[in-house]
Amino acid sequence: MAQESSETRPSAPMDAQPPNQISQGPAEPSASTPADEGKQQYRDGGTRGNKRKWQQKKGSDKSGQRNKRKDIGRGEYFREQPDKRQRNDEAQAKRQRLEAEGKADDPVYAVKFSKDEIDEEERRPKRKVAVMMGYSGSGYKGMQVMPDQKTIEGDLFAAFVKAGAISKANANDPKKSGLVRCARTDKGVHAAGNVISLKLIIEDGNVVEKINSHLSSQIRVWGIERTTGSFSAYQAVDSRWYEYLIPTYSFLPPHPKSFMGKKLAELADEVGDREGYETRQEEVANYWSEVDAKYIKPALEQMKPWVRELVEKALWESDTDPEAPNEKTNEAAAEDAADMGQPVKIAGEKSTAVDPNEKTEEAAIVINGQGVKEAAEPAQDSTESMDVDVAHEAVETSKDEVQVADDKPNPSAEDDLPPVDPNRLTLAQKRAIESAVKKVKSLYMEAKKAYRIPEKRLERLRAALDAYTGTRNYHNYTVRKSFKDASAKRHIKSFKTAEKPIIIANTEWISLKVHGQSFMMHQIRKMVGMAALVVRCGCPVDRIHESLGNVEVAIPKVPGLGLLLERPVFDSYNAKAAEKFGREKIDFSKWEKEIQEFKQREIYDRIFREEEESNQFNAFFAHIDGYREPFFLYLSSKGVAATQGPEADAARAKTRNKPVEYNGDSGESDAEGGEG
Repeated sequence: MAQESSETRPSAPMDAQPPNQISQGPAEPSASTPADEGKQQYRDGGTRGNKRKWQQKKGSDKSGQRNKRKDIGRGEYFREQPDKRQRNDEAQAKRQRLEAEGKADDPVYAVKFSKDEIDEEERRPKRKVAVMMGYSGSGYKGMQVMPDQKTIEGDLFAAFVKAGAISKANANDPKKSGLVRCARTDKGVHAAGNVISLKLIIEDGNVVEKINSHLSSQIRVWGIERTTGSFSAYQAVDSRWYEYLIPTYSFLPPHPKSFMGKKLAELADEVGDREGYETRQEEVANYWSEVDAKYIKPALEQMKPWVRELVEKALWESDTDPEAPNEKTNEAAAEDAADMGQPVKIAGEKSTAVDPNEKTEEAAIVINGQGVKEAAEPAQDSTESMDVDVAHEAVETSKDEVQVADDKPNPSAEDDLPPVDPNRLTLAQKRAIESAVKKVKSLYMEAKKAYRIPEKRLERLRAALDAYTGTRNYHNYTVRKSFKDASAKRHIKSFKTAEKPIIIANTEWISLKVHGQSFMMHQIRKMVGMAALVVRCGCPVDRIHESLGNVEVAIPKVPGLGLLLERPVFDSYNAKAAEKFGREKIDFSKWEKEIQEFKQREIYDRIFREEEESNQFNAFFAHIDGYREPFFLYLSSKGVAATQGPEADAARAKTRNKPVEYNGDSGESDAEGGEG
């Protein structure tokens, strides 16, 4: 909002002048208010510091212009805020007032008790404990408790109450028990081991069994250990281990006919790096030509010539063309549109432009999938996940919509003839094209699942992951962080692949494990995404180092389906626990057998099953390969320069003016999100 000029703004009244402009004559008696007393206190001080406080109180700087929050120093801003206990007390008082008035909504995790039941309950001692548990995040809105969403902590808290580990008086608010989590995982992210600390009633020797009896099979409490009174699961953790499972076909190069495939070859020629590019792709150089000859060509030859032509257009020309977004755009499309600064239009709401150079809260909400509506049923099969409205896309030879002549509901001999106008089809012709495209895409999916990654390709992946080790600046790997933001620096101890891939349901998978002190929102998923894109695009590994520097690049995050928190590490606390405090260590090895069985049944099998049904990885990389703007071309031989210049600026302006539509809701998770 433009600031008012000094000529147009009304002059300030005399009592609004700063201290050095106030006359020191006797003040006339008047009725004073708390605000007047505060103002007079600032005046009477007369010091430079008080003058600054007076200006901030008035909301103006030296020139009289309106002050903004960002102009206040970080320390001073937080000193002016009420402390955490005061905020909690105010929130509790507000809730109690609403409850008394009958206006408060019970949170989804609350277990309701009458006043008589609460008064009759025997008071029992609470102990500070560490609760070790595991969970499958599928169907949950993340780890952290939210009043109106299904979360892991919400179900866990309700189970504590039902098992008698939390009193009836405290059954409506986890803050009363001092609940703190070790790692706050995102929506859909799993954990074989996580820890929360809080005060529980643990006199009952069977309390763990009772808690588990009130939980679904997706959540298990492994054990509960007494801790010191000051223990905090968040403050005491030293580091965390995460695992990411990904099908190895994700490292296949883009098809040479896709937008990305064409641009990689074109830009390699432009900068004289064709030989280097082909060397980095040599182990997969003939893959697509062999697939096309074995799987695709026989299927295309069985089609009528006019159908074949339109099918090929659907496959390689209009699949993810941003000029023609369809209303069922998947999460990856919406996410990457936001990454690029493309406004996203939520059904029933006005579109809002998101500036790619400002990692605002609005951008964060879309970049991380917040607001994207969960599908009520499993996603469609792979043939439809890449092209939901095939008939529309297949015949799009211009920006005009395809017209379907559906006045002929029954197929006839005319439907076997090529259309006079390819933009005007009968209903039967439209269905024939749709069926043909689905068939070809299913063949490509079949070929990808049969792929087995060669060792040389795995070595390229390991080299890419090694680029993250050490302390690096991950401002491009999260949201709302700039290069100068000190909190963007994180330390990665190691990032390794499994020695050998595994075969599940005829698809080859590889396990990636990262060990770091702490992780930011979506950092791991973007790290995996960048490493996968570098390998599949034949990009030099140095591009990862470049992305950790003072440049802005758009890094999409891979699906959350494959991510799980393996375990947190409490070595420092454990070193003191037994000897100094007489407490048990926080050690998951006690339940190793149970954890492995749970991981296989509730996490690994669920990941493999959901991917088999939805092909999320295939849809994600197909979207990147078909995105017809230069935002991902830093992966080419030309580097970051390929995403800059007049052409790229024009593309950003174009996408900002053309919203991507998708159905969404606003209640997914808080803006900060979780780890990974």
